[in-house]
Amino acid sequence: MMELGKKIKQLRFKAGLTQEQLAEKLGIGAQSVSKWENAVAMPDITALPLLAEIFGVSIDDLFDLTTEQRLNRIENRMDAEEELPEDIFREYEDFLKAELNDEMNQKRATELIAYLYWHRMNAAARKATRYAKEAICLAPNEKGSQWILGKTENHAIWDWNLANHSKAVSFYRELAQAHPEDALPYMYLLDNLIADHRADEAAHWLDRFCVLEKANPVMKRVYRAHIALARFDEPAADQIMEKLMAEQPDNAAVLFEAAQYYAAKADYKKAIDIYEKAFAADASRPRFMDALMAIADIYEIMGDYANAAKTNDRIIDLLENEWGLTEKTDSAVTAAKKEKERLLTMA
Repeated sequence: MMELGKKIKQLRFKAGLTQEQLAEKLGIGAQSVSKWENAVAMPDITALPLLAEIFGVSIDDLFDLTTEQRLNRIENRMDAEEELPEDIFREYEDFLKAELNDEMNQKRATELIAYLYWHRMNAAARKATRYAKEAICLAPNEKGSQWILGKTENHAIWDWNLANHSKAVSFYRELAQAHPEDALPYMYLLDNLIADHRADEAAHWLDRFCVLEKANPVMKRVYRAHIALARFDEPAADQIMEKLMAEQPDNAAVLFEAAQYYAAKADYKKAIDIYEKAFAADASRPRFMDALMAIADIYEIMGDYANAAKTNDRIIDLLENEWGLTEKTDSAVTAAKKEKERLLTMA
């Protein structure tokens, strides 16, 4: 990778500028430009956007990054920031669109441009949520902004024609048919069929899932329980889950799925107990925070805001000490701290 000073010199020559002319455009002394180009000093980070503008390149172009490095920078920045400035968003969008035609980078670029649009949508959704709530509070007996809040916060929808998952079912069914040896499309298909209580169809696809070489053995039995529950046969569903836990009491994956099962049934105290066992049984490092997030949510549902806040302390500790993240490197840490403060005010 070319050093930044050499890159600035190269771009300055290409632009037909002297050191003095570049310095004038930047509002600094020519000696500073000379120091950059001779690797005696580095430009202040605040000068990079203006340098990129003067040379007609992106900030990443100043560093002469490889494609892989640029893709990593894009992903890392979206992980770290809740909202991207407009110029950065457009820069990333243009770069990723160009990479969609490169066979070597097509998959990664496609994933990242989807993430880019989701990232922007999520930032806009937070603003929409705030103003929708304000509008609803001003006129609580009117529907004007209710639908917006429902969309941004994924609220329950009463109308079946809007609440069902038929489009998701169609997509994943076609995906499973096109890739019959891949396990994941079957799992997403089963999730959506079970959510709509389409138990007979789910049982059919579970049979096909179970014969796959890559099928998760734990999920084969977990899905049986959820299909039984979708048929409103709670005793049969409970029996499947209890037998699975009795057979594999120290299996973190089994415990996590059992906790999810009982949380979905609103058996909250039992769910918390099993989530804690799942988290303790997880020998991997760093551990994911899903179990702790679920525990915090359940405590809040139960009105125990103090314990919900304490659980967010555990989430922050996990992110900082196992994942090595900080507020500067990942927005998840900031979000967890904000959530803790919100819960403490409620407590």
